[in-house]
Amino acid sequence: MSGSTRTALRSLRSHHLRSALTMLGIIIGVAAVVVMIAIGVGARERIAAQIRSLGANLISISPGSAKMGSVRLGAGGAPRLSEEDAAAIGMEIPGVVVAAPLLHAREQFTIGSSNWQGVVRGVTPEYFSAREWRVIVGQEMTPEDDKRVANVVLLGTTMREKLFGRADPVGAAIRIRDVPFTVIGLLERKGQSVWGDDQDDVALVPLKTVRRQFIGTSRANPTFVHSITVKFANWASAEDTMAAIRNLLWQRHRLRTGQEDSFVVSNLAEAANVEGSTTRVVSLLLSAVASISLVVGGIGIMNIMLVTVTERVREIGLRLAVGARRRDILAQFLVEAATLALLGGILGAAIGIAAAIAVGSIAQWPVIIDLSAVLLAIGFAAAVGVFFGYYPARKAARLQPIEALRTE
Repeated sequence: MSGSTRTALRSLRSHHLRSALTMLGIIIGVAAVVVMIAIGVGARERIAAQIRSLGANLISISPGSAKMGSVRLGAGGAPRLSEEDAAAIGMEIPGVVVAAPLLHAREQFTIGSSNWQGVVRGVTPEYFSAREWRVIVGQEMTPEDDKRVANVVLLGTTMREKLFGRADPVGAAIRIRDVPFTVIGLLERKGQSVWGDDQDDVALVPLKTVRRQFIGTSRANPTFVHSITVKFANWASAEDTMAAIRNLLWQRHRLRTGQEDSFVVSNLAEAANVEGSTTRVVSLLLSAVASISLVVGGIGIMNIMLVTVTERVREIGLRLAVGARRRDILAQFLVEAATLALLGGILGAAIGIAAAIAVGSIAQWPVIIDLSAVLLAIGFAAAVGVFFGYYPARKAARLQPIEALRTE
């Protein structure tokens, strides 16, 4: 350790309270940056997990608007999608792996004294392939279940917990709107969707069973469905596939130029990625705001170092008179400033990590401590100390020995 470094550390120890107060701005700044980055990275990872839970390469087709006389209905007002549309998309459009029609209803579930209101989805086996949704206990739904309009049901984990607790539900009989069903399996946990829905609060039932028991048959469109989920191959372009789906449905629905679409085609991954991008922007803004505290802390260091130089003018003059070089004086005060900032950065990082873990535990929010970001924050704090400490150090080094010794 050089003489300048030893002198700087000795000076900091002799004024430990002032040193601690000077570091406070750096400590707060680094802690805030670490917390914001940990929460931001955790949020991005949470959204990425939610995107993965949707399944890869998904396109959703839902009903569009409709017009009845002079009255224009909003989105979903044209229930013209059908099972035949889904079959045509699966057979005629290159790159489509599977097209799964979907019906849904909200019904009351009961078993013994337990009851719960949840979502019933009428699906075909293709839906499981599209959503990449596995059955972890029991048996999968088969095409035969749909053909024979079987009263069988697969439960999501939330639905299972509400009705059965931790008990094994497979083989149990439940009632959905007073209609008896047999539980044939339990679905893997998907978690919360990007839009905040609990994807596990669901019961999957054969499509034709939902139509017969809960929805009813429309004379105008006896095979109508609420939506169609399309999974396309990795090599296929999402934009080209969506365009091909639009063209096919325009032909099938006999739409003319100028008419509004009776359907809406959307890329689920794109919608989720938009939310992920928004979260990243917000995280960057919060981190930028937190970084201002580092600058404020640096200004505090500069102020204290200027005071220190003023207090130690005679000491500086004496050292210069007995042979100390100007660069030694510069190095001493730079080391003091950098040490204040570095120690503040280390303490701030430790406090920030503890605060991030506490926030995650209390708010039930995922936090991820990025070691590279922590080291970057500490390094930036040290750089701030050097930057704001240079002017006081340079001022000290440029003092004239005779004038310094005359100072009272």
